Amino acid sequence: MYNTPMEPLAARIRPKTLKDFVGQEHLVGKGKPIREAIESGHIFSFILWGPPGTGKTSLARIYADALHADFYELSAVSAGKDDIREIIKQGTFGKPKVLFLDEIHRFNKAQQDYLLPYVEMGTLTLVGATTENPSFEVIPALLSRCRVFVLNELSEKDMQSVLKKTNIPMEKDARDWLIRLADGDARQALTVIESTVGLYGKVTLETLKEAVQSTHLRYDKKGEEHYNTISAFIKSMRAGQADAALYYLARMVDSGEDSKFIARRMVIFASEDIGLAQPTALVVANEIFKTCETIGYPECAINLAHGVAYLSQCKKDRSAHDAYFSALDDVKKLGNLPIPLKLRNAPTKLMKEVGYGKGYEMYDAESYLPEKIKDRRYLPKKKSESS
Repeated sequence: MYNTPMEPLAARIRPKTLKDFVGQEHLVGKGKPIREAIESGHIFSFILWGPPGTGKTSLARIYADALHADFYELSAVSAGKDDIREIIKQGTFGKPKVLFLDEIHRFNKAQQDYLLPYVEMGTLTLVGATTENPSFEVIPALLSRCRVFVLNELSEKDMQSVLKKTNIPMEKDARDWLIRLADGDARQALTVIESTVGLYGKVTLETLKEAVQSTHLRYDKKGEEHYNTISAFIKSMRAGQADAALYYLARMVDSGEDSKFIARRMVIFASEDIGLAQPTALVVANEIFKTCETIGYPECAINLAHGVAYLSQCKKDRSAHDAYFSALDDVKKLGNLPIPLKLRNAPTKLMKEVGYGKGYEMYDAESYLPEKIKDRRYLPKKKSESS
C-alpha cells in the first residue's frame, strides 16, 4: 500500500520552475512570451485562457516567484470586494503584488469594476485564469489592460511526462487508458491516480476503471465533471438523442451551471452541427441565449429545455463548418495568394490602367478564387449542380 500524504498529489508534483513545467511550448518555449517575461522579470497583467488541468495555476506561481512578488490566490467563485480590499492592505514594502484570480469569469461586472483601478495603477499585478472566452466574460476596460494567453490541452506526450513525475508504477495499458480518459487534463489524471491508490493500493487498468466508477470519486463542478457533462450534452444533441440531451441539461442546471454557458454552446452548435440543414436554428439558439440573459434561473431552464429539444431534432449538416476550416487550412499553408485583378477595387486611374476591376461581372460563373486554387471546392456541390 502507498502512504498518501495529506497534500494532494497534484500539489506535490506541481512544477516550481519552467524547467519542470510540462506543455504550452508556444508560451514557455525559448523566445516565447511567458518565458521571456519570467526570465526578464517583466511586470504586467495577463489572463490565461484554456481548459482545466493545463498549467494555469502553476504558471501564475512560477511567474510570481520570478518577480520575487507577494503572491495572493483567490477563486472568483467565493471571493469578493472585501478579499481584494484586504490584499491591498497587505504585502511587503517595495515588492510587487501578484493576484492570481482563478475563474475570473465568475466575477460579476461590479466586482471587475472594483478591481480595475488597482490593476490600472499597478497596485496589483493581475493573473487571471479562465476556461471561458475572456471576450465574453471580462469587462472591456479590464481586458484592455491584460494580455490574453491561450493554453492548449496537454498532448499525449505531455501527459506521459506528467504521469512519470508521480513515480507511481503503472503498466502501459493502464497509462494509455488514463491518458485517453483525461483528454489533456493533467489534474483529472492525477485525481484518478490518487483515488485509485487510496482505494486499491496499486494502479492497474482494472483498479483505474473501478476507481472511476466508484462512488468515492467525485469531480468538482468547475473541473472534470463540468467538461464531461457539457461534452455528453453536445454529443447527445449531435446524435439527435433529445432525451439524453435533456438529461445532461437537467444535470447542469441542477448543479448550478451558468445558463449563459449552456446557451452559448447551443448557439455554437446551431451553426457547427445544424448549419445549412436548418438555418433558423441559429435564430432560435440566439433567442434562447438572450432569454437566459434577461430572465435567468429558474425560469430560463424551461427556455433551455425548449431549445435543446428543438436543436436535437433538427437535421444536421456540418458542411459550412468543415468548408470554413478547409479554407482556413489553405490560408495557413499557402499564405495570402494574389487576389484576381478583376475582383480588386479600382479607386484610382492608375489602378484601372493596370487591370484592377477589369472583366468583373456580377454573378460571373468563373471562379473568384486565387489562380493557384481556382478549382478548389470547400462546400460540397448541391444536388442540382451535380445532376
